[in-house]
Amino acid sequence: MDEFSRFFSDKVNTVRSNTAGAPDAHFSQAQIGALLASFESVNVDDVVSAIMHLPDKSSVADALTVSVLKLVTDEIASFLTELFNRSMSAGQFPSIFKEAFITTAVKKPGLDVTDVQSYRPISSLSVVSKLLERFVVRQPHEYLQHRNLLPPLQSGFRPNNSTETAVLRVLSDLLETVDGGVMPSFS
Repeated sequence: MDEFSRFFSDKVNTVRSNTAGAPDAHFSQAQIGALLASFESVNVDDVVSAIMHLPDKSSVADALTVSVLKLVTDEIASFLTELFNRSMSAGQFPSIFKEAFITTAVKKPGLDVTDVQSYRPISSLSVVSKLLERFVVRQPHEYLQHRNLLPPLQSGFRPNNSTETAVLRVLSDLLETVDGGVMPSFS
């Protein structure tokens, strides 16, 4: 084991031993009667706004490019609204929206391009399926957030948070520990 690995391993073991008696993590309980039993309908304005906020990049899976979709938004927004609401009320994602155009990309520069293991698949879904997905994801997320049911340190699936946010938090806590001998608070 090299010097850095030994140093890091020692620090991790120190943190583990110092937090061994820490209380278990706790999670907020949902309020009695607070259920997410069905999705709320979206309206035409929601759909129009979502379309207009789309980035102008398109997928090969799109029958209409995003720029054309934006041009015809007024003509098709009511149809998309009806489709999205029927999908959410039935609890079914249309099968056609599950179809993807698959391409490959080299995992990282320098890998052998003749080796199939050097590639990862990229699935491109249609922009309309992504719009429906955004409407579906938004409601449970808002439910959890407004009822404080998400752990405060959760970074995934939260606005303005990412794996980088989580790594920075852990790194910051470790550096505080190394610099000052102060145990980080993980709450």
